[in-house]
Amino acid sequence: MLGFIGLGIMGKPMAKNLLKAGTDIMVCDINKTAVDELVREGAKAGSYKQIGQLCDVIITILPNGKIVQDVLFGTDGVAEGLTAGKVVCDMSSVTANESKTCYEKLKAMNVGFVDAPVSGGEPGAIAGTLAIMCGGDETDFNKMQPYFDILGSSALLIGPSGSGSITKLANQVIVNLNIAAVSEALVLATKAGADPMKVYKAIRGGLAGSAVLDAKAPMMCARNFTPGGKISINHKDIKNVLDTAHAIDVPMPFTAQLFEIQQALKVGGHMNDDHGGYVQYFEQLAGVIVQSDETL
Repeated sequence: MLGFIGLGIMGKPMAKNLLKAGTDIMVCDINKTAVDELVREGAKAGSYKQIGQLCDVIITILPNGKIVQDVLFGTDGVAEGLTAGKVVCDMSSVTANESKTCYEKLKAMNVGFVDAPVSGGEPGAIAGTLAIMCGGDETDFNKMQPYFDILGSSALLIGPSGSGSITKLANQVIVNLNIAAVSEALVLATKAGADPMKVYKAIRGGLAGSAVLDAKAPMMCARNFTPGGKISINHKDIKNVLDTAHAIDVPMPFTAQLFEIQQALKVGGHMNDDHGGYVQYFEQLAGVIVQSDETL
């Protein structure tokens, strides 16, 4: 049996995909409505400790590293039920040091650990096309591979423990700065009198084209900030990027500016918006709204 802990925007559709593929799973989340929904679809419900006892493989996907540590090693946590030979896979976005801490604690119990954060947002979680970036031992990665094949379109073991988490931080720098650049460009186009959706259509086939542009520009033009990736989660990730970079003396001026943009949006009450909502910061600076009736 597989244990799955964390049924949020990403975790719930991932757990559903495992169920659809015929995986016997036990779920847990503080959101009992989400647990009940999965139980109706065929999952079993259990506590953290019960999941540790009854499941050979445990997946966690949780908001931050502190919660991961509490769920695994707190009172009545997963670790209290674990026995040698099991594997824990954390698919949360955390720091490399937090992943290494989990690896070392579980290794001492002869339990495997893989850090395997994902990219692709809610659409990728629903479609089962996530990019999965992994750190850990090859034997443990191989045990997880059948589940990765259900959850994603690619899974790569990058290196030892923490490698997956550092890769996700690099991913978040690229994704979030790309969204900010799209935001700034569409604000420029709008204020200059061009229809932002037509601008997007004109440039998407050239070098400016990207998965981020295709995902976020139409959302911005439609004023659709329903979260697939909340600003709050990305704010946490970018803070982790800067903390990690500062610890190893890597200057990151663009990323630092992005963090301040996120801070401004936090003050404005936008933390639960999709990160396509970065455009609202640039709109406020320019005194213009990016909007279009043009459709794809």
